[in-house]
Amino acid sequence: MRLFLIPISTRRALIYARPLRKDIAKELSMLDRVTTKAAQQWAKWEEAESGWKKQLVTWGNKVQQRIPFEEWGLKSIPSLKSQQKVDKEHGSKKIDLLFPGNAVHVEKIPSLLHKIATERQEFHKSKMRWSLGTAPLTAPFALIPVIPNIPFFYLVYRGWSHWRALNGSRHLEYLVDKKLLNPISLSGLEQLYSKRTSSALDNTPINTPAAEMIEDIEQSEERVLLKMSDAKELANILDAPELALEAERAIVQVGEQLEAQKAQKKAQQSNSDEKKGS
Repeated sequence: MRLFLIPISTRRALIYARPLRKDIAKELSMLDRVTTKAAQQWAKWEEAESGWKKQLVTWGNKVQQRIPFEEWGLKSIPSLKSQQKVDKEHGSKKIDLLFPGNAVHVEKIPSLLHKIATERQEFHKSKMRWSLGTAPLTAPFALIPVIPNIPFFYLVYRGWSHWRALNGSRHLEYLVDKKLLNPISLSGLEQLYSKRTSSALDNTPINTPAAEMIEDIEQSEERVLLKMSDAKELANILDAPELALEAERAIVQVGEQLEAQKAQKKAQQSNSDEKKGS
């Protein structure tokens, strides 16, 4: 397993795990088989041109886009137990963590990852219990002919998703606490972030030394560092094709959140001005 730390904005980052070839189990677990089967069925429904299948897929894809990118990132990290099954040395050796050394202080990586690992654990735990506990209550929907019990499958999926994120967060916390991470600044990432930081921050030239660039990032207000086109470049640099979708999702979500915050501040300022004028 190899970890990637991808700064999305000057304040938020995506953590993502990519399995190495030797990490891939020869035999799929029951959960993996069920998940694969469900993915294949979903793919078939995506081919439908109309009807409830098409509507379901359209709705489902929108729902998945709303799932926080932090959850997707944690879900990419396997549980500690499952990783130890495919790699007997896991837990006794360090794991490589690739990151841009001109966008993140290497000394601050442990605290940053600890925050990412722990800040949503209780949320995922409570949501997992609620989703899986509520799913049986949707049994009456199964009586409807032709259409599958969509509420049941949705709640089970969300419960499973929170379970995966919870296990991933605990695994990440374990790696941080045991000091099993080996941070490696990748030159390809540094080159990308030099360009993007210079573009996002007005007074930061592209050739700014790494230490100064990090300081500029930390002292600036929150801004998105990456463009949508960078998602595929990140995937190429890190040799992780599946990372492109996760990076795109994170860029969109952070961008929308920052725009919403700006609109809220503007509205508050407008209300404040109106009160002063009255």
